[in-house]
Amino acid sequence: MNAAPLVRYPLTEWIMRRARRVGPFARGWLGQPYAYLIGPAANEFVFAHDSHFSQYEAMKALIPVDGPTSVVVSDPPEHARRRALVRPGLHRTQVAGYVDTMARTASEALDTARSGEVVDGYQMFRAAIRRSTMRCLFGERIADHADAVGEALDPLLDLVVMMPQALGVHRKLNTPRWRRAMAARAKLDAFVLGEIDRLAADPNQEESQVLAVLVGGRDGTGSGLTRDEVRDQVVTLIAAGYETTSAAMGWVLYGLGGRPDALAAAVAETREVVGEGPVTVEHLPRLRWVDAVVNETLRLYPPASISARAVKQELIFEGHRIKPGTMIVYSPYATQRSPEVFDDPEEFKPERWLAGHKPRPGEFVPFGGGAHRCLGSVMATTELTVMLATLLARGGYTLEPQRVRAAGVTSMRPQPGVRIRLG
Repeated sequence: MNAAPLVRYPLTEWIMRRARRVGPFARGWLGQPYAYLIGPAANEFVFAHDSHFSQYEAMKALIPVDGPTSVVVSDPPEHARRRALVRPGLHRTQVAGYVDTMARTASEALDTARSGEVVDGYQMFRAAIRRSTMRCLFGERIADHADAVGEALDPLLDLVVMMPQALGVHRKLNTPRWRRAMAARAKLDAFVLGEIDRLAADPNQEESQVLAVLVGGRDGTGSGLTRDEVRDQVVTLIAAGYETTSAAMGWVLYGLGGRPDALAAAVAETREVVGEGPVTVEHLPRLRWVDAVVNETLRLYPPASISARAVKQELIFEGHRIKPGTMIVYSPYATQRSPEVFDDPEEFKPERWLAGHKPRPGEFVPFGGGAHRCLGSVMATTELTVMLATLLARGGYTLEPQRVRAAGVTSMRPQPGVRIRLG
């Protein structure tokens, strides 16, 4: 069924093969003890035991980008406090108000290319999603610097996609790659902290509510965020908001482009619903094909192919004792490509979602779960929907012959890109 070959991720494929041999639990060693928990029951077990883990120890490789106080690397009680102040800007009702901005940004990106032109769709939408994310969350003034922020973030993102052990070597040896990343971080911090100070000095400026809440907000205890905490949440929202979403958009283009029949059906439905555009929030519930394509992409190419939790309190999973100091690894990729969970798991079949497929708990977990479930999941899926619908409303595209691979350690970028011919 796929005209475009399924792209596999070697590390997770190894985990899947091992799980098929030994079952949902396996042990390993990579500088410290590891435990691999694979499958729906394992996912639910991990999500139900958040209090037994240290998120900081598991995710500290992200600190060079996100900072030590980012909600992504926070443990209780700081995690709940920071999450409460970040959550309002990513709530479903707030995200609905971003749709017009998302559609406008997608149209601006597509206006830079002509019909029939071959473009790298991944890179085109990567830039568009970065600008859209910054516009929606932080306003036009900050979004005007989207390209410069991207240039500063890219050396940092390239650093943290490597294995944590390799990252430690670069830091310890102060390699040229590490120095470039730290120089980029200094530029990024100068810009972000400058914007924070500007708003703190004059809270009545016409900035986005998200930045205003981060700078001046208070939680239920009357506590707010420090200047450094605001910096870390701002950078986390920008980096996570466009890096993982743009990677998913690349896989959307690749997967759907490999199914010309599904692409034609999605174009027909989108043009019927949207007309001459632009895409609006009222259109979204009627874009059933687009929604199905997004879900199927997140199934085959989840934002994090694997994720980790550092055990701080002893656990027992199916009779196996897991001691403190162990790093647990679970895998949305392995679960969602399992024949025990999905029929024809290696086929790109949006139709399964049109037919009303309802995954059971732990089966479809592209954004994780539990107390650390991705805060930006609604933002990400909405942005993917709007970006794709804007493209399809203009007549769609065709996928160029090419070889695409998955790059990265936990998240998968399509490399070297996804070339499409605009229709």
